[in-house]
Amino acid sequence: MLIKLDHNKMGRSNLGWLNSLFHFSFAEYFNRYNMNFGVLRVLNDDVIRPHTGFDTHPHKDMEIVTYIIEGELTHADSMNNERTLSRGEVQYMSAGTGVYHSEKNQGEVPLRLLQLWIVPDGRGYLPNYGDHSFPWNDRVNQWLHLVSNIEGTTPITIHQDANIYATFLEKGKNLTFPVQKGRQAYLVQIEGNSFVNEVELIERDAIQILEESIELKAITDSHYLLVEMKKK
Repeated sequence: MLIKLDHNKMGRSNLGWLNSLFHFSFAEYFNRYNMNFGVLRVLNDDVIRPHTGFDTHPHKDMEIVTYIIEGELTHADSMNNERTLSRGEVQYMSAGTGVYHSEKNQGEVPLRLLQLWIVPDGRGYLPNYGDHSFPWNDRVNQWLHLVSNIEGTTPITIHQDANIYATFLEKGKNLTFPVQKGRQAYLVQIEGNSFVNEVELIERDAIQILEESIELKAITDSHYLLVEMKKK
């Protein structure tokens, strides 16, 4: 089964320095019928103006993954990590028992990113931070496996039975993904325009996939992020 999510009907916030699209209830956007998709609790599409950002703030008991789309993200945290990441790079933070961090756009152009919060499979884990620079071509016309569970072999692992993939499909190209029985997936059309089976998506739309194989058909150059997990 496929369920399309029109980005024009998602939650929104514009604070001037931060323009956000909320796939699920978050901050001032609350919809008790749209709290999560399985263990995926938050998926925010954020655009942050130059020389602004999130000041130091706390997190606890959440697996946080950030995918950079445009611009540069500078991260600093209470574990003495400080890194600047750019397009296609991925940051991971297991908040565990508690951590403080900041996220800034110190560049000269707007920063666009997707931030995902995934509910962990337990509480009280030790906080942890990681990031990885994936070669861009590794996702062109193929799935690039970015994140897996703690026993997986990807460069980034999380405390949950979930996987995150990215792909960039060139115009006219096709790509399939099998969502197996007992599994579900959430696909975001980050950039471009495409069909997922017979459902058309434009930039920032999303689609829920339950126990069904999909075929992506790129109408224009198209960029996607897919979160696959146990069905709940």
